[in-house]
Amino acid sequence: MQNYDLVVIGSGPAGEKGAAQAAYFSKRVALIEHGPVLGGACINTGTVPSKTLRESALYFSGLKQRGLYGIDYSLHEGLTVRDFMHHKDVVVELEREKIRQNLAAHHIDLIWGTGSFEDSHTVVVTTPEGKTLRVRGDVILVATGSRPHRPPEIPFDDKFIFDSDTILEMDRIPRSLAVVGGGVIGCEYASIFTALGVKVALVDGRDRLLPFLDSEISERLRERLACLGLQFFFQERLAKLERTADGTRMTLQSGKTLEMEAALFAAGRRGSVDGLNLEKAGLSLNKRGYIDVNEFYQTAVPHIFAAGDVIGFPALASTSMEQGRVGVCHAFGFQYKQRLAEMLPMGIYTIPEISAVGETEESCREKGMEKGKHYEVGRAHYSKNARGLIIGDTSGLLKLIFRRSDRQLLGVHVIGENATELIHLGMQVLESHAKLDAFIELVFNYPTLSETYKYAAYDGLGNLAGHKLVEG
Repeated sequence: MQNYDLVVIGSGPAGEKGAAQAAYFSKRVALIEHGPVLGGACINTGTVPSKTLRESALYFSGLKQRGLYGIDYSLHEGLTVRDFMHHKDVVVELEREKIRQNLAAHHIDLIWGTGSFEDSHTVVVTTPEGKTLRVRGDVILVATGSRPHRPPEIPFDDKFIFDSDTILEMDRIPRSLAVVGGGVIGCEYASIFTALGVKVALVDGRDRLLPFLDSEISERLRERLACLGLQFFFQERLAKLERTADGTRMTLQSGKTLEMEAALFAAGRRGSVDGLNLEKAGLSLNKRGYIDVNEFYQTAVPHIFAAGDVIGFPALASTSMEQGRVGVCHAFGFQYKQRLAEMLPMGIYTIPEISAVGETEESCREKGMEKGKHYEVGRAHYSKNARGLIIGDTSGLLKLIFRRSDRQLLGVHVIGENATELIHLGMQVLESHAKLDAFIELVFNYPTLSETYKYAAYDGLGNLAGHKLVEG
């Protein structure tokens, strides 16, 4: 049996970064990966491939060029799925290699195989060759990620009916696609295929897209996707999904039917814990199928930590990395990274992309705050920004929410090109509890989208004073 200071199960963002953090401080670390490749869902079936496909869709569809030159480029008929997937495959392989190099640079022992607990300190690994070995860890980090929810009543065949993993292996670009689930994954794939010229229908049981977003941003996303041709079926639930001679037939509880060549079921994910034998380590899952942790990502067993998708919300690669680091630092008493930042940004790679941090108007009202009395809003439109005009995005918007009494920033919301990059300045101001004035005092490069912060702040001050200030 090999003994380690830290044993990590899973090589996704939480596992890789947690392992590297411990090794950086000279701890002996083993990382177990069931394979066949490194990187977990983030690199292989989630964040990286889907975001790369988004860029490929924008390139092949010419959507950006339409805004630049006013020409309606259409997807060329010779596009093959190999063309579409090529860049994704290249990027994914580069990311896998980057992880391998990072583990090697930190002298982390990489063990290929499926791990399961024998007791709270011992993990039994079954290798791809069928051999077994045991490793013991003073500390154990569970970072096994998540997988798509595949209800037994859905006849997945991964040729016509896909989940969000298997759709990355499709052998053609379908003429039409029904997407079940209007969450982040469903919306991202719906927008990607709509941009490619595929006829897409999105089915969701709620009354609007992504209800955790500020409603103004959510509605603007719906409008933009509708302009691209995406059909919405809100407040509808799936009754039956079946294969037909020509593709798929989806029957909704309302009685409506959708005949589409392919279907994507993207309604939920669940923690990947099968075979871990958590009970032998003294652990169990909560009612949602995830592992409960405290603010240090420590489980009910003090020396066992868990991070990433396996603990549930927010299940973002960005937060998973930091959760792994925080857990390891707490486990070994490193006075290096003891908590996550108070403000966590959210990036949604739809077309257009969205990013947000802090309060929404809805969350303000839920806290008893009234617009015009307790909080105010400032907006800046890409259509009035020189950089927005240059890049051809005239529908983008940056929105600031701030407290009226002292002008302290409460929330930042962006929809449009580079939203996920723009959000970080607003996040830093939020994290430092600064006022709206900070944006006005800054000098921004010109022409840049970052200038929208200044003019959204001016707009907010105008609303605060009861009149509109002239931009400039």
